[in-house]
Amino acid sequence: MERATELADAVEASVEALTAVLERARLALNPTVPPAQLRVLTIVAGNRHTNMSRLAEALDVVPSSASRLCDRLEATGLLRRVADPRDRREVRLLLTPAAGRLLTDLRERRRAALDEVLDRMPAAARQDLLRSLQAFEAAAGPQAESDGNLRTA
Repeated sequence: MERATELADAVEASVEALTAVLERARLALNPTVPPAQLRVLTIVAGNRHTNMSRLAEALDVVPSSASRLCDRLEATGLLRRVADPRDRREVRLLLTPAAGRLLTDLRERRRAALDEVLDRMPAAARQDLLRSLQAFEAAAGPQAESDGNLRTA
């Protein structure tokens, strides 16, 4: 069995490689969207009742910082702010159709980039990777749920 530090080093190196693959896919987007703005779009896409305070909480920033991110996204036509029909004092954040297309394009580019890397691996290694990732997710599950939603980007 590997020493824990060797295994942790291998996981960290793999995460860095995965991040690089996903970042190349993001940079291929047209238009290129900065990571913080992309995170906003992903959060809003995941919850149709996102308002400014919920967004700020999800981003772990002050509301004014979240508002500035939304200003930029609104200026580029990727986000709309509308009055919440349940509480007119609240502003609901909505993706525009352009943002939906951009997120779909990003998912497709990420999937293609991952497929390209996975295709270079032997079939047995891909199966081992699948089992290992499923085991890792299961082991991290309770911790991840108690820490909040980690799948925001």
